[in-house]
Amino acid sequence: MTALKQIFKVAAIQTVSTTDLTVNLEQAAVLIKKAAQAGAELIALPEYFCIMGRHDRDKLALRESLGQGPIQEFLAEQARQYGVWLVGGTIPLESPDDNRIYNSSLVFDPSGTRVARYDKIHLFGFKKGTESYDETISIRPGENTPQLFDAPCGKTGLSICYDLRFPEFYRALGELSLIIVPAAFTYTTGSAHWEILLRARAIENQCYVLAPAQGGKHENGRRTWGHSILIDPWGDIMDVCPEGPGFVIGAVDQQRLQDVRLSLPALKHRTM
Repeated sequence: MTALKQIFKVAAIQTVSTTDLTVNLEQAAVLIKKAAQAGAELIALPEYFCIMGRHDRDKLALRESLGQGPIQEFLAEQARQYGVWLVGGTIPLESPDDNRIYNSSLVFDPSGTRVARYDKIHLFGFKKGTESYDETISIRPGENTPQLFDAPCGKTGLSICYDLRFPEFYRALGELSLIIVPAAFTYTTGSAHWEILLRARAIENQCYVLAPAQGGKHENGRRTWGHSILIDPWGDIMDVCPEGPGFVIGAVDQQRLQDVRLSLPALKHRTM
């Protein structure tokens, strides 16, 4: 059982990932180092931090078996090097389908040991004018139940991007201290819904929300919304990074969690 800390600093990394794995890992390494030097004890990377391909199926070339591969080795080594909890955004893992991968979030503890895995279950689809996305082309939806792990800030729930639109998903995780939402929201949907959905998840679950995002114009032509953010249990924004590479940082405060839940005990008032 992980010991609970009264104050636990967390950070969300924002990247503008490219089509080159090496470039992306170098970008991530620089930002992880900066966040760790700023005092972060848990660091979360965004969705697709390792690849933003020109085509949907480009990520298949980078897929790894669980427990082996350069992306997982990178994440484990970064966690060990800086002695931090590291949430590896998402990486492509093998699935039973030859032509699809799992879009998976892996968590490593400060020793570099993998302690949690969540495979994205809600797959994004969007079409408006000339803008169109269909994740089912290259991604197989995860079969695992909602996943959480015990961090020094308390129970921490894992989710990925489009999951944000499904509040029942977070209710299934139970009472949490922190929700993590690595994402690559499009500029169109992000500008409309990103902040309001994240604040809603924080308010209704009375917990902190940490959302690392892709944020900028990518070489494949895609533009992501960015605005990586940390939100407290009252729905107040603690830090935000609008666009471009960077990070947000702040503390999960057990006293703040307790004060919000005591003043408005909505979690205890639930009847369903």
